[in-house]
Amino acid sequence: MRRFALTTFLMGTLCAASIHAQDAPAPIAPLPTEHQVAWQQLETYAFVHFGPNTFGDREWGYGDAPLSSFNPTRLDCEQWARVCKEAGMRGIILTAKHHDGFCLWPTKYTDYSVRNTPYKDGKGDVVGELAAACRKYGLKLGLYLSPWDRHQAFYGTPLYVEYFYAQLRELLTQYGEVFEVWFDGANGGDGWYGGAKETRKIDRSTYYNFPRAWQTVYELQPQAIIFSDGGPGCRWVGNERGYADATNWAFLRSKEVYPGYERYKELQYGHEDGDAWVASECNTSIRPGWFYHEREDDRVKSVDHLVDLYYRSVGHNGTFLLNFPVDKEGLIHPTDSAHAVDFHRQVVAELKTNLLVKAKIKASDTRGKAFTTKNLTDGQFDTYWATPDGVNTAMLEVTFGKAQRLNRLMLSEYIPLGQRVRKFSVEYLDGKQWLPVKVGEATTTIGYKRLLRFPTLTTKRLRIRFEDSRGPLCINGLGAYYAPQGAQGAQEVQGVQDRGFDYQVVKTGGSEVMMDLGKVLTLRSLHYKPSSSGMAANYEILVGESPDALKAIASGEFSNIRNNPIMQDVYFAPVNARYVLLRVTRMVTDGEALKYDQLLVR
Repeated sequence: MRRFALTTFLMGTLCAASIHAQDAPAPIAPLPTEHQVAWQQLETYAFVHFGPNTFGDREWGYGDAPLSSFNPTRLDCEQWARVCKEAGMRGIILTAKHHDGFCLWPTKYTDYSVRNTPYKDGKGDVVGELAAACRKYGLKLGLYLSPWDRHQAFYGTPLYVEYFYAQLRELLTQYGEVFEVWFDGANGGDGWYGGAKETRKIDRSTYYNFPRAWQTVYELQPQAIIFSDGGPGCRWVGNERGYADATNWAFLRSKEVYPGYERYKELQYGHEDGDAWVASECNTSIRPGWFYHEREDDRVKSVDHLVDLYYRSVGHNGTFLLNFPVDKEGLIHPTDSAHAVDFHRQVVAELKTNLLVKAKIKASDTRGKAFTTKNLTDGQFDTYWATPDGVNTAMLEVTFGKAQRLNRLMLSEYIPLGQRVRKFSVEYLDGKQWLPVKVGEATTTIGYKRLLRFPTLTTKRLRIRFEDSRGPLCINGLGAYYAPQGAQGAQEVQGVQDRGFDYQVVKTGGSEVMMDLGKVLTLRSLHYKPSSSGMAANYEILVGESPDALKAIASGEFSNIRNNPIMQDVYFAPVNARYVLLRVTRMVTDGEALKYDQLLVR
């Protein structure tokens, strides 16, 4: 890590020196590498989840799905690429292997792969087909290789670690340049494991020897950004809803964070005292689930919701990774593609015209002729306004030629020299009085990009006060915009569309709850939305016409519920019953009692 930090430090120094001679501000570590800067400039790219889960209506496959189940009839990776290109995305990350262990490429290390399925009579290679489509449409290719494998009988042994690295080497040597390698933090638990059907626990911080994985990637794909909870290239943002905190440092304490990090909520805002540059990637799915479920066809995130997430991901110093659950035919669903394309068009329209280009911008202090406020609106990444050494606070005052309507503001720091700003504020002139702009969130960090939304105001003058910084200011972008139809933000809508049957809770305990519907009704589903604690991981549902004569009708796993605590929908064959018992067979956190925000039966 010391060598990494020194290299990035020297890179930033040389870069600044070559552009602005010897008067450039000294870099302030931690610093990004050249590849990390290029990665953050991608801003928005796609995730694709596709595999046996698609056909088995699962989120996390158990590892036992028959190979015959994988048989897409119209799989077209070029359609994926066309949709992503039109939606303004710069790349696609594919789940080459998810937790179920199924491989979307014809690996030579297991039979549990696409080469033993009906797809193209075993001659298909989904990874290869997507790599070709990305090259054709000018997109970058990323790959997700799950460390956890619920299929392999030898998972949890040293042999599996060698298997994992052999597959990683296959993926990084057979498909051309890879821009990101994705390692999930979900590791160890119950699985099929070659028929053992048991729970296997591993030490997440040591079992895989992740430093070996980093070295393998650096050797074979040195430009690739490595994703995991703690990076080292970029980090999970600590939720699967697609947003970062308004305060968001691109730093982590590198010796603390590992895949499966228990204090994952810290990742939403980073570590101000971190020793490594590990910026946040904000991932979410365009639907509630990551894999395709037909019942979610009417639950695709709205255009306004996606726009809101862009402002809270890219606009909060992160990147935006939006998942498409490819359907059973092998295509991105038309509703998903339409919403993604319209979302991109709306963002472009809202931020199209920078009203500051023709305005006068005066700084309270400037480092010299190479660092004037002209650099703020020239559209060049490597030019910036800077303050002299020792000047960590300053003010920019904007004067328009005539009164302007505004409801958007953009600020960006020159991150090759480090992230600096800790606090700033924005004011506008209303008549003869300066008033604060009501942005509705903390104005603390900036980083690569900060986007602010606020109710439309009309003014001839703006002031931006930089009130606290880690060193001299280095601001390379400033913009003000008016979005005529810009939404202030969208609330996520999840869960079923009605409230279900009325019931009374007649029995509750640490791990179960019984509902009395009052009379015998025909039931088809149960819907459970977890609380922030007391989450159920595995469940059993029992029903009957009396509380003493219940029969089990469904059991399973609420996959990924800790990271994606959305409404969990369980559908079963219609059954007549008055009493419904939800019994938890395993909690996410041992020892906690079951809690829920909503519990519905229909």
